[in-house]
Amino acid sequence: RLRERHASASGALSTPPPPFASRAHPHVTMGSVTAVAGAPVAAPASLRRRHRGAAALRLAPRPVASQRRGMSVRAMGSSFGRMFRVTTFGESHGGGVGCVVDGVPPRLELTRDELQFELDRRRPGQSRITTPRNEEDSCEILSGVGLDGITLGTPIAVLVRNKDHRSQDYGEIAVAYRPSHADATYDMKYGVRAIAGGGRSSARETIGRVAAGAIAKKILKQIAGTEILAYVSQVKDVVATGVDHETFTMDDVEANIARCPDAESADRMIEAIDKVRVKGDSCGGVVTCVVRGCPRGLGAPVFDKLEADLAKAMLSLPATKGFEIGSGFEGVNTTGSEHNDEFYMDPKTGIRTRTNRSGGIQGGISNGEIVELKIAFKPTSTITQPQNTVNRDGVDVELKAKGRHDPCVVPRAVPMVESMVALVLVDHLMMQYAQCNLLGREDYSNLVMGNMKTLYDPAFIGGDGKSGGEMSTKDMSAAFSED
Repeated sequence: RLRERHASASGALSTPPPPFASRAHPHVTMGSVTAVAGAPVAAPASLRRRHRGAAALRLAPRPVASQRRGMSVRAMGSSFGRMFRVTTFGESHGGGVGCVVDGVPPRLELTRDELQFELDRRRPGQSRITTPRNEEDSCEILSGVGLDGITLGTPIAVLVRNKDHRSQDYGEIAVAYRPSHADATYDMKYGVRAIAGGGRSSARETIGRVAAGAIAKKILKQIAGTEILAYVSQVKDVVATGVDHETFTMDDVEANIARCPDAESADRMIEAIDKVRVKGDSCGGVVTCVVRGCPRGLGAPVFDKLEADLAKAMLSLPATKGFEIGSGFEGVNTTGSEHNDEFYMDPKTGIRTRTNRSGGIQGGISNGEIVELKIAFKPTSTITQPQNTVNRDGVDVELKAKGRHDPCVVPRAVPMVESMVALVLVDHLMMQYAQCNLLGREDYSNLVMGNMKTLYDPAFIGGDGKSGGEMSTKDMSAAFSED
């Protein structure tokens, strides 16, 4: 208060602390400034002059614990997950894009080809109804996987280098904002943006998600036989019919460029996309995703409900505007007696529900039924038709954008949706195991003694290591020498 009175009397305005700074940190002291990390630095000369007349009021900062510890700021918006944590990096027209995946269980067999298969499904230039940008999207695994193709339990870094980018196509939008695009809001937030390709707002950011999702899919398949399949269920006003969520396959989805399992619906979707494409316009659509064999018990009450995390994951994808699970918004048209999923006992699988309006999740926790969700994608904002907009100087202008963009994003969004669903499920599976499967085990030796049995178990000492899933010492030495 004394500082505020002095500042008021001298006509100086007190400078508020930055919004992310802890209020436990004194903003300034009279003779020094305490840095965020807790290290004292010299105060600016102007600040010392301002408080020169207040020598009698000189106050020492109160020693608080937060000063000794310093303050950490979490990475802003580029990381996802808790135990299975993914951080993506890179811009659309930068050197490359990719991800770092932390928390991958050790001793998982993993090859580059498994990641590449999923990346090939999302890459550009696949057909006339996607962007003509022609990228190979060839991935490199930089860390976290051993010579024998076994994960090490350390962070896995994946890199895809950008090659076919044309930054010269973005001259018009260097100063003019594309309507409904992130151009304006990025400037509002950061005061600077990556103009070419849209930077982090580009769908190329999802390369890292799809690579990480390939790892998550393999873990889920290996442990629970879980199958995650998405397909295009609507383009503009064309809605798919005749898709059986219990039987359709990935081959059915990949049989046409619209990625719709029903061939007749796919033809009408392609026609709808072509109509807007030739006019320099775009359209939106819906991707439906189903999860077969989802483990029971995933999710947590209140804030970490499984559908809550799925909603966040889906709405973090570019161009998403809506999310539904189970009956979704249609459920409001029913009564409780109509909407409730009655239970019954199946002699082979145990407890089941006769209907699935809950979408496989009840009370925020998976019940073992098929998980069903829908995600709405808006029309691509970058179109070649003239549009009214505003430039960075605040002047009304007309913009006719250039560049190569998807006339409809949903065909390429299919593997992105699958990947984000996989990331949510594997994260919850690991949390479920850590909390609910720790107690009640008969054998805790690997938790207490470690996972290398040849170092403590007489039955394994001197063995070839094959029973433990590792390479033998001889084979490992030979592989290292060859590498």
